[in-house]
Amino acid sequence: MTRATARRRRTASALMALALAGGASTAGLTLAAPAYADSWRDKEYWLAESGITKAWDVSKGAGVKVAVIDSGVDGRHPDLGGVLAGGADISGAGKANGQGSIGAKPEHGTLVATMLAGRGHQPPEATPKPSASATGSPVGPAVGPDGVVGVAPEAQLLSVSTWLGSANPGGKSDQDQIPEAVRWAVDNGARVINISLGSTSPEWPQSWDAAFLYAEQKDVVIVAAAGNRVGGNVQVGAPATIPGVLTVAGLDRTGVASIDSSSQGISIGVAAPAEDLVGGVPGGGYADWAGTSGATPIVSGVAALIRSKWPEMSASQVINRIVTTAKDAGAPGKDPLYGFGVLNAEAALKADVPETKVNPLGSISDWIRVHRRGNLATTAPAAESAPSSAAPTLPEATVPVAEKPSQLDSAVPAAVVLGFGSLLVGIIAAAAFQLRAAMRTPPKDGPDGPEEPGRAEPEAVNPVDSSRPS
Repeated sequence: MTRATARRRRTASALMALALAGGASTAGLTLAAPAYADSWRDKEYWLAESGITKAWDVSKGAGVKVAVIDSGVDGRHPDLGGVLAGGADISGAGKANGQGSIGAKPEHGTLVATMLAGRGHQPPEATPKPSASATGSPVGPAVGPDGVVGVAPEAQLLSVSTWLGSANPGGKSDQDQIPEAVRWAVDNGARVINISLGSTSPEWPQSWDAAFLYAEQKDVVIVAAAGNRVGGNVQVGAPATIPGVLTVAGLDRTGVASIDSSSQGISIGVAAPAEDLVGGVPGGGYADWAGTSGATPIVSGVAALIRSKWPEMSASQVINRIVTTAKDAGAPGKDPLYGFGVLNAEAALKADVPETKVNPLGSISDWIRVHRRGNLATTAPAAESAPSSAAPTLPEATVPVAEKPSQLDSAVPAAVVLGFGSLLVGIIAAAAFQLRAAMRTPPKDGPDGPEEPGRAEPEAVNPVDSSRPS
Protein backbone atom coordinates (compact mmCIF):
# COMPACT_ATOMS: atom_id res chain seq x y z
CA MET A 1 0.00 0.00 0.00
CA THR A 2 1.43 3.40 -0.96
CA ARG A 3 1.60 6.28 1.48
CA ALA A 4 -0.89 8.24 -0.60
CA THR A 5 -3.39 5.36 -0.53
CA ALA A 6 -2.98 4.91 3.20
CA ARG A 7 -3.46 8.64 3.77
CA ARG A 8 -6.63 8.67 1.66
CA ARG A 9 -8.02 5.76 3.66
CA ARG A 10 -7.25 7.48 6.95
CA THR A 11 -8.90 10.65 5.69
CA ALA A 12 -12.00 8.71 4.60
CA SER A 13 -12.22 7.05 8.01
CA ALA A 14 -11.95 10.40 9.76
CA LEU A 15 -14.63 11.92 7.57
CA MET A 16 -17.06 9.20 8.49
CA ALA A 17 -17.04 10.73 11.96
CA LEU A 18 -18.22 14.10 10.66
CA ALA A 19 -21.49 14.37 12.55
CA LEU A 20 -20.06 12.93 15.73
CA ALA A 21 -17.05 15.23 15.82
CA GLY A 22 -18.92 18.47 15.29
CA GLY A 23 -22.11 17.77 17.17
CA ALA A 24 -23.51 18.02 20.63
CA SER A 25 -22.32 15.85 23.46
CA THR A 26 -24.86 13.04 23.72
CA ALA A 27 -24.35 12.91 27.46
CA GLY A 28 -25.22 16.58 27.74
CA LEU A 29 -28.30 16.46 25.53
CA THR A 30 -31.40 16.83 27.66
CA LEU A 31 -34.69 16.46 25.81
CA ALA A 32 -37.88 18.08 26.99
CA ALA A 33 -41.51 18.10 25.98
CA PRO A 34 -42.91 21.16 24.20
CA ALA A 35 -42.84 24.18 26.51
CA TYR A 36 -45.41 26.95 26.71
CA ALA A 37 -43.47 29.30 28.94
CA ASP A 38 -40.43 31.36 28.18
CA SER A 39 -38.06 29.32 30.40
CA TRP A 40 -36.12 28.25 27.32
CA ARG A 41 -35.84 31.82 26.10
CA ASP A 42 -34.36 32.81 29.46
CA LYS A 43 -31.49 30.37 28.88
CA GLU A 44 -30.30 32.12 25.72
CA TYR A 45 -27.63 34.14 27.51
CA TRP A 46 -25.61 34.64 24.30
CA LEU A 47 -28.23 36.93 22.80
CA ALA A 48 -27.26 39.69 25.22
CA GLU A 49 -23.69 38.72 26.08
CA SER A 50 -22.56 38.41 22.46
CA GLY A 51 -24.16 41.73 21.52
CA ILE A 52 -26.90 40.19 19.39
CA THR A 53 -29.88 41.98 20.92
CA LYS A 54 -28.14 45.32 20.29
CA ALA A 55 -27.25 44.25 16.75
CA TRP A 56 -30.99 43.79 16.15
CA ASP A 57 -31.26 47.58 16.22
CA VAL A 58 -29.62 47.42 12.80
CA SER A 59 -30.73 44.12 11.26
CA LYS A 60 -32.58 40.89 11.96
CA GLY A 61 -31.56 39.08 8.78
CA ALA A 62 -34.49 39.85 6.50
CA GLY A 63 -34.06 38.83 2.88
CA VAL A 64 -31.14 36.46 3.47
CA LYS A 65 -31.18 32.71 2.88
CA VAL A 66 -28.94 30.54 5.03
CA ALA A 67 -28.37 26.91 4.11
CA VAL A 68 -28.07 24.42 6.96
CA ILE A 69 -26.09 21.40 5.78
CA ASP A 70 -26.88 18.93 8.51
CA SER A 71 -29.09 16.00 9.52
CA GLY A 72 -32.29 17.63 8.28
CA VAL A 73 -34.50 20.33 9.84
CA ASP A 74 -37.97 19.64 11.23
CA GLY A 75 -39.93 22.51 9.74
CA ARG A 76 -42.96 21.59 11.87
CA HIS A 77 -41.26 22.78 15.04
CA PRO A 78 -43.32 25.67 16.48
CA ASP A 79 -40.26 27.95 16.56
CA LEU A 80 -39.59 27.40 12.86
CA GLY A 81 -42.97 28.42 11.49
CA GLY A 82 -42.43 30.17 8.15
CA VAL A 83 -38.63 29.90 8.44
CA LEU A 84 -37.88 27.22 5.85
CA ALA A 85 -37.77 28.44 2.26
CA GLY A 86 -36.80 25.17 0.61
CA GLY A 87 -34.54 22.22 0.93
CA ALA A 88 -33.27 18.98 -0.51
CA ASP A 89 -32.02 15.61 0.61
CA ILE A 90 -28.51 14.82 -0.57
CA SER A 91 -28.13 11.49 1.23
CA GLY A 92 -30.67 9.49 -0.74
CA ALA A 93 -32.16 8.30 2.56
CA GLY A 94 -34.19 11.31 3.76
CA LYS A 95 -37.22 13.30 2.70
CA ALA A 96 -36.93 15.05 -0.63
CA ASN A 97 -37.49 18.49 0.98
CA GLY A 98 -34.65 18.03 3.47
CA GLN A 99 -36.99 18.06 6.47
CA GLY A 100 -36.51 14.44 7.46
CA SER A 101 -34.35 13.96 10.56
CA ILE A 102 -31.70 11.40 9.64
CA GLY A 103 -28.22 10.13 10.46
CA ALA A 104 -26.43 9.30 13.68
CA LYS A 105 -27.81 12.45 15.34
CA PRO A 106 -31.21 13.13 13.77
CA GLU A 107 -31.96 16.00 16.18
CA HIS A 108 -28.79 17.88 15.26
CA GLY A 109 -30.10 19.89 12.29
CA THR A 110 -33.16 21.18 14.15
CA LEU A 111 -31.03 22.27 17.12
CA VAL A 112 -28.82 24.25 14.74
CA ALA A 113 -31.73 25.74 12.80
CA THR A 114 -33.60 27.05 15.84
CA MET A 115 -30.46 28.72 17.22
CA LEU A 116 -29.79 30.31 13.86
CA ALA A 117 -33.21 31.56 12.78
CA GLY A 118 -35.84 30.44 15.29
CA ARG A 119 -38.80 32.79 15.73
CA GLY A 120 -40.23 31.45 18.96
CA HIS A 121 -43.98 30.99 19.15
CA GLN A 122 -47.08 32.34 20.80
CA PRO A 123 -48.51 30.54 23.83
CA PRO A 124 -51.63 28.50 22.95
CA GLU A 125 -54.06 30.99 24.49
CA ALA A 126 -52.51 34.01 22.83
CA THR A 127 -53.47 35.54 19.50
CA PRO A 128 -50.43 36.07 17.24
CA LYS A 129 -49.60 39.76 16.91
CA PRO A 130 -47.41 40.68 13.93
CA SER A 131 -44.77 43.31 14.37
CA ALA A 132 -45.76 46.74 13.07
CA SER A 133 -44.06 49.95 12.09
CA ALA A 134 -45.10 53.44 13.13
CA THR A 135 -47.52 53.49 10.20
CA GLY A 136 -49.11 50.21 11.23
CA SER A 137 -47.58 48.18 8.40
CA PRO A 138 -46.17 44.75 9.37
CA VAL A 139 -42.38 44.72 9.62
CA GLY A 140 -40.84 41.28 9.22
CA PRO A 141 -42.12 38.05 10.68
CA ALA A 142 -43.52 38.05 14.20
CA VAL A 143 -41.26 36.72 16.94
CA GLY A 144 -43.20 34.89 19.64
CA PRO A 145 -42.45 35.30 23.34
CA ASP A 146 -42.02 31.58 24.01
CA GLY A 147 -39.48 29.06 22.81
CA VAL A 148 -36.15 29.71 21.11
CA VAL A 149 -35.39 32.81 19.08
CA GLY A 150 -32.45 32.62 16.71
CA VAL A 151 -29.70 35.11 16.02
CA ALA A 152 -31.28 36.03 12.67
CA PRO A 153 -35.03 35.59 13.28
CA GLU A 154 -36.06 37.23 10.00
CA ALA A 155 -33.75 35.15 7.81
CA GLN A 156 -34.93 32.12 5.87
CA LEU A 157 -33.37 28.68 5.92
CA LEU A 158 -32.65 26.03 3.32
CA SER A 159 -32.46 22.55 4.83
CA VAL A 160 -29.91 20.34 3.08
CA SER A 161 -30.06 16.92 4.71
CA THR A 162 -27.09 14.60 4.79
CA TRP A 163 -26.52 11.23 6.46
CA LEU A 164 -23.29 11.35 8.45
CA GLY A 165 -21.82 9.56 11.42
CA SER A 166 -23.03 6.06 10.56
CA ALA A 167 -23.57 3.82 7.55
CA ASN A 168 -25.83 5.59 5.07
CA PRO A 169 -28.71 3.41 3.84
CA GLY A 170 -28.90 5.74 0.84
CA GLY A 171 -25.48 4.54 -0.26
CA LYS A 172 -23.73 7.92 -0.62
CA SER A 173 -20.54 8.53 1.32
CA ASP A 174 -19.84 11.73 3.20
CA GLN A 175 -17.18 12.50 0.61
CA ASP A 176 -19.94 12.60 -1.99
CA GLN A 177 -22.58 14.34 0.12
CA ILE A 178 -20.64 17.36 1.36
CA PRO A 179 -19.63 18.84 -2.03
CA GLU A 180 -23.03 18.08 -3.52
CA ALA A 181 -24.73 19.79 -0.58
CA VAL A 182 -22.54 22.88 -0.95
CA ARG A 183 -23.31 23.15 -4.67
CA TRP A 184 -27.04 22.72 -4.11
CA ALA A 185 -27.05 25.43 -1.46
CA VAL A 186 -25.16 27.87 -3.69
CA ASP A 187 -27.38 27.23 -6.69
CA ASN A 188 -30.54 27.74 -4.63
CA GLY A 189 -29.72 31.19 -3.36
CA ALA A 190 -27.90 30.67 -0.07
CA ARG A 191 -25.84 33.71 0.90
CA VAL A 192 -24.52 31.97 3.99
CA ILE A 193 -23.88 28.24 4.49
CA ASN A 194 -23.76 26.75 7.99
CA ILE A 195 -21.79 23.50 8.38
CA SER A 196 -21.95 22.42 12.03
CA LEU A 197 -20.00 19.30 11.20
CA GLY A 198 -16.39 18.41 11.56
CA SER A 199 -13.92 15.58 11.08
CA THR A 200 -10.89 14.33 12.94
CA SER A 201 -8.64 14.99 9.95
CA PRO A 202 -7.36 18.39 8.80
CA GLU A 203 -7.22 17.05 5.24
CA TRP A 204 -10.21 16.89 2.93
CA PRO A 205 -10.86 14.85 -0.20
CA GLN A 206 -9.68 16.49 -3.37
CA SER A 207 -13.20 16.00 -4.67
CA TRP A 208 -14.32 18.80 -2.33
CA ASP A 209 -12.09 21.43 -3.92
CA ALA A 210 -14.34 22.39 -6.80
CA ALA A 211 -17.48 22.74 -4.64
CA PHE A 212 -15.83 25.09 -2.15
CA LEU A 213 -14.21 26.97 -5.01
CA TYR A 214 -17.68 27.27 -6.58
CA ALA A 215 -19.03 28.82 -3.38
CA GLU A 216 -16.10 31.24 -3.30
CA GLN A 217 -16.73 32.23 -6.91
CA LYS A 218 -20.41 32.86 -6.14
CA ASP A 219 -19.50 35.04 -3.13
CA VAL A 220 -21.08 32.83 -0.46
CA VAL A 221 -20.00 32.92 3.20
CA ILE A 222 -19.29 29.45 4.61
CA VAL A 223 -19.20 29.04 8.39
CA ALA A 224 -17.99 25.76 9.91
CA ALA A 225 -17.49 24.24 13.36
CA ALA A 226 -13.97 23.78 14.73
CA GLY A 227 -14.95 20.46 16.34
CA ASN A 228 -14.97 19.28 19.93
CA ARG A 229 -12.21 17.84 22.09
CA VAL A 230 -14.70 15.55 23.78
CA GLY A 231 -15.44 14.10 20.35
CA GLY A 232 -11.79 13.37 19.68
CA ASN A 233 -11.00 16.56 17.77
CA VAL A 234 -7.96 17.98 19.51
CA GLN A 235 -7.05 19.79 16.30
CA VAL A 236 -9.48 21.47 13.91
CA GLY A 237 -10.64 19.11 11.16
CA ALA A 238 -12.08 19.56 7.68
CA PRO A 239 -14.10 21.31 6.36
CA ALA A 240 -13.11 23.94 8.93
CA THR A 241 -9.51 23.82 7.65
CA ILE A 242 -10.45 24.83 4.10
CA PRO A 243 -9.09 28.30 3.25
CA GLY A 244 -11.71 31.03 3.19
CA VAL A 245 -14.09 29.19 5.53
CA LEU A 246 -15.00 31.08 8.73
CA THR A 247 -14.14 28.55 11.44
CA VAL A 248 -15.81 28.89 14.84
CA ALA A 249 -14.22 27.86 18.13
CA GLY A 250 -16.19 27.38 21.36
CA LEU A 251 -16.35 29.25 24.67
CA ASP A 252 -17.53 28.06 28.06
CA ARG A 253 -20.05 29.94 30.16
CA THR A 254 -17.38 32.33 31.46
CA GLY A 255 -16.21 33.28 27.98
CA VAL A 256 -13.01 31.21 28.12
CA ALA A 257 -12.03 28.65 25.49
CA SER A 258 -14.03 25.52 26.22
CA ILE A 259 -12.01 22.50 27.33
CA ASP A 260 -14.59 19.99 26.06
CA SER A 261 -16.34 21.87 23.30
CA SER A 262 -13.59 23.35 21.21
CA SER A 263 -10.63 22.13 19.20
CA GLN A 264 -7.71 24.38 18.35
CA GLY A 265 -5.97 25.28 15.13
CA ILE A 266 -4.55 28.06 13.00
CA SER A 267 -7.66 28.16 10.79
CA ILE A 268 -9.95 29.39 13.60
CA GLY A 269 -11.49 32.75 12.79
CA VAL A 270 -13.64 33.64 15.80
CA ALA A 271 -14.93 32.14 19.06
CA ALA A 272 -18.56 32.02 20.26
CA PRO A 273 -20.53 30.41 23.12
CA ALA A 274 -20.51 26.59 22.98
CA GLU A 275 -21.66 25.46 26.43
CA ASP A 276 -25.01 25.57 28.23
CA LEU A 277 -26.83 25.99 24.93
CA VAL A 278 -30.49 25.32 24.16
CA GLY A 279 -32.31 24.54 20.94
CA GLY A 280 -35.36 22.91 19.44
CA VAL A 281 -35.54 19.22 18.56
CA PRO A 282 -37.78 17.31 16.12
CA GLY A 283 -41.32 16.88 17.36
CA GLY A 284 -41.58 20.32 18.98
CA GLY A 285 -39.40 19.76 22.03
CA TYR A 286 -36.24 21.39 23.30
CA ALA A 287 -32.84 20.33 24.57
CA ASP A 288 -29.84 21.54 26.49
CA TRP A 289 -26.69 20.87 24.50
CA ALA A 290 -23.08 21.89 23.94
CA GLY A 291 -20.44 21.97 21.23
CA THR A 292 -19.03 24.10 18.46
CA SER A 293 -22.01 22.83 16.46
CA GLY A 294 -24.04 25.33 18.49
CA ALA A 295 -21.45 28.10 18.36
CA THR A 296 -21.45 27.94 14.55
CA PRO A 297 -25.09 29.01 13.94
CA ILE A 298 -24.55 31.95 16.28
CA VAL A 299 -21.82 33.22 13.96
CA SER A 300 -23.77 32.25 10.81
CA GLY A 301 -26.67 34.27 12.17
CA VAL A 302 -24.45 37.34 12.56
CA ALA A 303 -23.23 36.86 8.98
CA ALA A 304 -26.90 36.86 7.90
CA LEU A 305 -27.52 40.10 9.83
CA ILE A 306 -24.62 41.73 8.00
CA ARG A 307 -25.69 40.48 4.56
CA SER A 308 -29.19 41.78 5.23
CA LYS A 309 -27.93 45.22 6.25
CA TRP A 310 -25.48 45.46 3.32
CA PRO A 311 -26.78 43.20 0.53
CA GLU A 312 -23.98 44.19 -1.86
CA MET A 313 -21.18 43.54 0.60
CA SER A 314 -18.77 40.79 -0.49
CA ALA A 315 -18.34 37.58 1.44
CA SER A 316 -14.74 38.55 2.18
CA GLN A 317 -15.87 41.83 3.70
CA VAL A 318 -18.61 40.11 5.75
CA ILE A 319 -16.03 37.76 7.25
CA ASN A 320 -13.63 40.66 7.74
CA ARG A 321 -16.24 42.60 9.72
CA ILE A 322 -16.82 39.66 12.03
CA VAL A 323 -13.17 38.88 12.75
CA THR A 324 -11.83 42.44 12.97
CA THR A 325 -14.53 43.51 15.45
CA ALA A 326 -14.03 40.44 17.66
CA LYS A 327 -12.71 41.07 21.17
CA ASP A 328 -9.11 39.90 21.40
CA ALA A 329 -8.62 37.02 23.83
CA GLY A 330 -5.83 34.65 24.76
CA ALA A 331 -2.46 35.48 23.27
CA PRO A 332 -2.36 38.98 21.69
CA GLY A 333 -3.53 38.92 18.08
CA LYS A 334 -4.70 35.86 16.22
CA ASP A 335 -4.13 32.60 18.10
CA PRO A 336 -5.12 28.92 17.72
CA LEU A 337 -7.70 28.96 20.54
CA TYR A 338 -9.74 32.11 19.85
CA GLY A 339 -8.72 33.01 16.32
CA PHE A 340 -9.10 36.77 16.01
CA GLY A 341 -11.11 36.87 19.24
CA VAL A 342 -14.55 36.56 20.82
CA LEU A 343 -17.62 37.38 18.70
CA ASN A 344 -19.03 40.88 19.17
CA ALA A 345 -22.21 41.06 17.11
CA GLU A 346 -23.00 44.67 17.97
CA ALA A 347 -19.61 45.88 16.76
CA ALA A 348 -19.87 43.71 13.64
CA LEU A 349 -23.09 45.57 12.72
CA LYS A 350 -22.26 49.04 13.97
CA ALA A 351 -18.48 49.59 13.86
CA ASP A 352 -16.70 51.46 11.10
CA VAL A 353 -14.66 48.72 9.41
CA PRO A 354 -12.28 49.56 6.55
CA GLU A 355 -13.19 47.88 3.29
CA THR A 356 -11.15 44.93 2.11
CA LYS A 357 -11.20 42.77 -0.99
CA VAL A 358 -9.18 39.99 0.61
CA ASN A 359 -10.63 37.27 2.80
CA PRO A 360 -8.56 37.37 6.02
CA LEU A 361 -8.96 33.60 6.24
CA GLY A 362 -7.47 32.87 2.84
CA SER A 363 -8.72 31.70 -0.55
CA ILE A 364 -9.44 28.17 -1.73
CA SER A 365 -8.61 29.29 -5.27
CA ASP A 366 -5.09 30.29 -4.27
CA TRP A 367 -4.67 27.13 -2.21
CA ILE A 368 -5.65 24.88 -5.10
CA ARG A 369 -3.27 26.65 -7.43
CA VAL A 370 -0.36 26.08 -5.06
CA HIS A 371 -1.10 22.74 -3.43
CA ARG A 372 -3.09 20.76 -5.96
CA ARG A 373 -0.98 22.04 -8.86
CA GLY A 374 -4.09 22.29 -10.99
CA ASN A 375 -4.83 18.59 -11.23
CA LEU A 376 -8.11 19.16 -13.00
CA ALA A 377 -8.70 15.51 -13.74
CA THR A 378 -9.23 14.66 -10.08
CA THR A 379 -10.34 18.01 -8.72
CA ALA A 380 -12.95 19.63 -10.88
CA PRO A 381 -15.72 17.15 -11.74
CA ALA A 382 -19.03 18.51 -10.49
CA ALA A 383 -21.19 16.39 -8.26
CA GLU A 384 -24.60 15.45 -9.56
CA SER A 385 -26.81 17.62 -7.45
CA ALA A 386 -30.52 17.53 -6.79
CA PRO A 387 -32.73 19.55 -9.15
CA SER A 388 -32.10 23.23 -8.63
CA SER A 389 -34.77 25.89 -8.57
CA ALA A 390 -32.25 28.59 -9.36
CA ALA A 391 -29.98 28.45 -12.37
CA PRO A 392 -26.36 29.24 -11.52
CA THR A 393 -25.22 32.67 -12.62
CA LEU A 394 -21.62 31.56 -13.06
CA PRO A 395 -20.25 28.73 -15.17
CA GLU A 396 -19.24 25.50 -13.50
CA ALA A 397 -16.34 26.04 -11.17
CA THR A 398 -13.02 25.37 -12.82
CA VAL A 399 -9.80 24.75 -10.99
CA PRO A 400 -6.69 26.59 -12.13
CA VAL A 401 -4.64 24.21 -14.27
CA ALA A 402 -0.87 24.18 -14.19
CA GLU A 403 0.39 23.67 -17.72
CA LYS A 404 3.09 21.07 -18.32
CA PRO A 405 6.56 22.53 -18.97
CA SER A 406 7.07 23.13 -22.68
CA GLN A 407 9.69 21.01 -24.44
CA LEU A 408 10.87 24.23 -25.99
CA ASP A 409 11.22 25.77 -22.54
CA SER A 410 13.20 22.81 -21.26
CA ALA A 411 15.50 23.03 -24.32
CA VAL A 412 16.29 26.69 -23.86
CA PRO A 413 19.29 26.31 -21.52
CA ALA A 414 20.96 23.76 -23.82
CA ALA A 415 20.24 25.90 -26.87
CA VAL A 416 21.76 28.90 -25.19
CA VAL A 417 24.92 26.99 -24.28
CA LEU A 418 25.25 25.45 -27.72
CA GLY A 419 24.56 28.74 -29.42
CA PHE A 420 27.23 30.64 -27.51
CA GLY A 421 29.68 27.75 -28.00
CA SER A 422 29.22 27.77 -31.75
CA LEU A 423 29.56 31.53 -31.85
CA LEU A 424 32.83 31.39 -29.91
CA VAL A 425 34.28 28.70 -32.19
CA GLY A 426 33.29 30.77 -35.23
CA ILE A 427 34.97 33.88 -33.86
CA ILE A 428 38.20 32.01 -33.15
CA ALA A 429 38.24 30.40 -36.62
CA ALA A 430 37.57 33.72 -38.34
CA ALA A 431 40.33 35.41 -36.38
CA ALA A 432 42.80 32.67 -37.29
CA PHE A 433 41.90 32.92 -40.98
CA GLN A 434 42.28 36.68 -40.99
CA LEU A 435 45.62 36.48 -39.22
CA ARG A 436 47.00 33.86 -41.61
CA ALA A 437 45.82 35.84 -44.61
CA ALA A 438 47.48 38.93 -43.26
CA MET A 439 50.78 37.12 -42.89
CA ARG A 440 50.74 35.96 -46.51
CA THR A 441 49.79 39.29 -48.06
CA PRO A 442 52.76 41.25 -49.55
CA PRO A 443 53.37 44.24 -47.39
CA LYS A 444 52.74 47.66 -48.75
CA ASP A 445 55.43 50.31 -48.92
CA GLY A 446 55.96 51.80 -45.54
CA PRO A 447 57.02 55.32 -44.71
CA ASP A 448 60.71 54.33 -45.00
CA GLY A 449 60.43 52.93 -48.51
CA PRO A 450 59.82 49.53 -50.00
CA GLU A 451 60.38 46.43 -47.91
CA GLU A 452 63.35 44.29 -48.78
CA PRO A 453 62.52 41.58 -51.29
CA GLY A 454 61.99 38.16 -49.82
CA ARG A 455 61.45 39.43 -46.27
CA ALA A 456 58.74 37.63 -44.36
CA GLU A 457 57.49 37.46 -40.85
CA PRO A 458 59.16 34.92 -38.60
CA GLU A 459 57.75 31.43 -39.05
CA ALA A 460 56.99 31.19 -35.37
CA VAL A 461 54.09 33.62 -35.64
CA ASN A 462 52.35 31.77 -38.44
CA PRO A 463 49.38 29.75 -37.23
CA VAL A 464 49.36 26.04 -37.88
CA ASP A 465 47.23 25.15 -40.87
CA SER A 466 45.60 21.89 -39.93
CA SER A 467 44.26 21.50 -43.45
CA ARG A 468 47.63 20.81 -44.83
CA PRO A 469 49.54 17.53 -44.48
CA SER A 470 52.39 17.61 -42.05
